[in-house]
Amino acid sequence: MSTPVAPGERRIIFLLASVTFINILDFMMVMPLGPDFAGELGIPTSKLGIIGGSYTAAAAVAGLIGALFLDRFDRRSALAVAMLGLVTGTALGGFSRGLGTLLGARVLAGMFGGPASAIGLSILADVVPPQRRGKAMGAVMGAFAAASVLGVPAGLELGRLGGWRLPFFAVAALGLVVAASAIVLMPRMRGHLDRASGPAIARGLGAFVTDPTVILSLASTGVVFLGGFAVIPNLSAYLQQNLGYPRAGLGVLYLAGGIVSFAAMRVGGALVDRRGPVAVTTFGSVLMMAVLASGFLPARPLVPVMVVFVGFMLANSVRAVALNTLSSKVPFPAERARFMSAQSAAQNVAAAMGAVVSSLLLSELPDKKLAGMPAVAAFAMSLAAAVPVLVWAVATRVRKREGQAVPNAPGAAAG
Repeated sequence: MSTPVAPGERRIIFLLASVTFINILDFMMVMPLGPDFAGELGIPTSKLGIIGGSYTAAAAVAGLIGALFLDRFDRRSALAVAMLGLVTGTALGGFSRGLGTLLGARVLAGMFGGPASAIGLSILADVVPPQRRGKAMGAVMGAFAAASVLGVPAGLELGRLGGWRLPFFAVAALGLVVAASAIVLMPRMRGHLDRASGPAIARGLGAFVTDPTVILSLASTGVVFLGGFAVIPNLSAYLQQNLGYPRAGLGVLYLAGGIVSFAAMRVGGALVDRRGPVAVTTFGSVLMMAVLASGFLPARPLVPVMVVFVGFMLANSVRAVALNTLSSKVPFPAERARFMSAQSAAQNVAAAMGAVVSSLLLSELPDKKLAGMPAVAAFAMSLAAAVPVLVWAVATRVRKREGQAVPNAPGAAAG
């Protein structure tokens, strides 16, 4: 039986979704704007992945450091500091004068953006009981899709009308409003500090980092982000320069992908609550492999560009909500921020590695086209095939700990 919704729970979920929207938009808008600022700042388009990688590398380092101390603070206060740092880094990006200053601004944004995401997911796990967590996770992660539906197209249009710097300033201003709202409207979050007993308190850092369930969960996250971010930083340049997709149509492309992803997050979260994360992750991984095989292995896609892009967004969204819902059940309550921070570090290390791998596999031809995209796609496909097995291993251990039934195989229909 579903537990009743606690007073204020919906408000907190909305605030967390708003924080996630700013965090994701701050990261997502940079890659589509890449061809716009590359010319002015003298950055080769084949190296745009390094811009994204600088953010994720900084977020990874911050995540590792944050894992040591974030659980010692009130969640609201920690979230406020992280959001203000993110807003500052984003605003500085708009003042960039070259590759060095842009990298510095993105590093600062990443140092605070990674912990902001970890703290937000910790608050959600603190507030929402496990039996409703998939649906709540889908609602919060729906902000990812909303960033595509509303934010990225708006950012691209602002960049077209007012130059590539304007989206940075606009996101920073919006982020400041969201940060202030979270500080004013969110209650103090000290429940994890008030627990005086239980395995979470007794378990030290050494036991935490050697827990096989924690290791497998972080590995699952890393594999998903490694494969995804080998492709994502290069999507805009590849679609425009190799496939001839018009710059003016990018907003429509992200709008369509975002609408589908938003629906997938909401439906996927509910399906995770009913069917379990393994079945949902398996579906998303199979879809991802099909999209990569049809859209990036041939010289020309076997299906329209819109189908390739929407399918890629859909597969990523489905896997993300399933994986994050399962991951929220891995840590004990008093170590959630530690775990989520470590997970943020794993995400960002893997994303940075994906960007580096793609930059090594890709090269820019004299006509500005990217060479090597089939190799990038094949790399991402091989990782996608491993995701359901890793998720099954994590789900098995979590269910054993909770005393629930365990599925028999990664491909089990019941998930």
